[in-house]
Amino acid sequence: MIASLAEINEAVVTMEPSTQLGLAISLAFTMFSVALGLKTDDFAFLRSHKRSVATGFAAQVLGLPLLTLAILLVFKPMPGIALGMLIVACCPGGNVSNLFTRLSHGDTAYSVTLTTCSSIFSTAFLPFTILFWTGLYGPTRELVDAIELDRVAFIINTSITLLIPLSLGIWLAHARPALAARAQKICLPIAVLIIVVLVAVGLYTNADLLRDFGSVILPYVVLHNALAFMLGALVGRLALKKPATRRALVFEIGIQNSGLGLLIMLSQFGGLGSGLLIIATWGVWHFVGGFAVTGLYRLFGARPAPQPLSFQEDTNGL
Repeated sequence: MIASLAEINEAVVTMEPSTQLGLAISLAFTMFSVALGLKTDDFAFLRSHKRSVATGFAAQVLGLPLLTLAILLVFKPMPGIALGMLIVACCPGGNVSNLFTRLSHGDTAYSVTLTTCSSIFSTAFLPFTILFWTGLYGPTRELVDAIELDRVAFIINTSITLLIPLSLGIWLAHARPALAARAQKICLPIAVLIIVVLVAVGLYTNADLLRDFGSVILPYVVLHNALAFMLGALVGRLALKKPATRRALVFEIGIQNSGLGLLIMLSQFGGLGSGLLIIATWGVWHFVGGFAVTGLYRLFGARPAPQPLSFQEDTNGL
């Protein structure tokens, strides 16, 4: 091995101020692109399906971080790995979950609504949730202290970087829906490309570490992602009656916006090597996990009956 376990935890991706500014702009652009796709119908579904949305939302913003904390307490990974896992768990659901839900014949309207809710929640509270959950686990709390993270600056910078572009995108989608739709067709592919490039660069830059420590990193990513899918399935089985809604929840919990987590790690936590590798590897692996779960649903799961996109209250939604 060319490096020790201590070196992977201490390795960082150094960045010039201009690079940090570019990352902040990329993060803002990504949130703006996502917000352009938020429609009034998403909130109409929320109003008419309050209980099922509340159940899924709680499973995502509370259940997944709690599950992650339990994994850390049982397996006790190195602090940088733990930090990366907690950041992923605190991120909102990714739009990729909507695609997998559709491929699996799940309730796409429910999936989109949960993604919308978690994205808006994260815009306001992501820095607070990251600091809260990392503070509950001793090694990550000590690591955050060791890297001398300015918590106030972290909260202010992240909140502004997320809140302003998201608000602008929502306003444009509401005031000029046709323009927003055209803009998203251009902006969203660019935002996705930025995330793909960041993941690729992160993996390439740390190729030596990934080669030497893939056997350490990958099991945590696979376990974390698999248990996230299982959490969605369990909550769906216990709290939701419709198979299509259950499928959507599985992907909402199992597919997180790891690109956002990568940007947070690079711009706010100094590109800590082990945390960076966890998030970048997750960004690749959740596609593998997502297609695997989709394949299982299509091969062995009965196809749910098509559901009309009605926003009337469904008393059987839970």
